[in-house]
Amino acid sequence: MKIAFLASETKKSQDSLEVMVKRYGQHEVSEADVIVVLGGDGFMLQCLHQFMHQSTPVFGLRRGTVGFLMNDYNEEDLLARIEAAKTTVLHPLTMIATGEDGQVTESLAINEVSLLRQTKQSSHIEIKINGDSKIENLVGDGVLVATPAGSTAYNLSAHGPVIPLGSEILALTPISPFRPRRWRGAIIPSHAEVTFVINDCNKRPVSATADNTEVRHVKKVVVKEAKDITIRALYDAKHNLEDRIINEQFS
Repeated sequence: MKIAFLASETKKSQDSLEVMVKRYGQHEVSEADVIVVLGGDGFMLQCLHQFMHQSTPVFGLRRGTVGFLMNDYNEEDLLARIEAAKTTVLHPLTMIATGEDGQVTESLAINEVSLLRQTKQSSHIEIKINGDSKIENLVGDGVLVATPAGSTAYNLSAHGPVIPLGSEILALTPISPFRPRRWRGAIIPSHAEVTFVINDCNKRPVSATADNTEVRHVKKVVVKEAKDITIRALYDAKHNLEDRIINEQFS
């Protein structure tokens, strides 16, 4: 098995990289059968973004703090763990953001696409699903669309639902909503197209963020799942990502 090890810049990750390379060898990503990522969730997301257009599966080993997307670190039996690992298929979200100046920016998100007010003024956002207006004016700090993999991140902090992997649904979650008072979000099919139209965007500016890519002063944002992009993440069968997402709902 040809492994390409990638490590974050922390000393902990770099020390583990040295040990793993000596033990299992090192190959270029283009030649590897599997990519092994040493670090935390942030570095894992960075690597998934970088190599999402390749078919090479990714196996993460926790060398960071939280590491929700990572497997437990162990120097022993790495090859056997990878061979026995369960494959989790992830599809990113495509964000198409149109700015007030008419410029269009397209970006991908593995966790979520979020819209946030830029000033002290609350945001006023119309929400459309497949072209049909569902909320004419959401008043609050913003709104987000989260994938199952990202449902335990920002979405959970905003009191959104935790979504099991493989359910083919997305979370549509308001951020500190003021109006409508009783709306706390929705669960929508993953094939649905979500359109956000910023009402009074000059007075009430809004930014849109796809994971780490931010576009400021947007007037319209379209979000849809990129079914043509498939990310294969590997997890230990006894401690896989799907189980973690289920367990998160009882913690």
